[in-house]
Amino acid sequence: MSKVTKETIIEHFLQIIKREDVKNELNKIVMPLIDIFLVRIYPYLYICLLLFAISFILNIGIFIFILRNYSAFLKN
Repeated sequence: MSKVTKETIIEHFLQIIKREDVKNELNKIVMPLIDIFLVRIYPYLYICLLLFAISFILNIGIFIFILRNYSAFLKN
């Protein structure tokens, strides 16, 4: 295929995708797939959020521990 032919095919494809009826049909096809994917991934998202919260709390605890030790070090 020549470069001109590839560009023509790509332009034609982009024109087709820009049409409203095609956009609506693509949405009808893709949305159920996205919904199924999200339903299957929700538990993992919750686990990640839980681990993030635990990590944040642990980091705050470590920071407070370091500040207490640093202030005790300065007093001596």
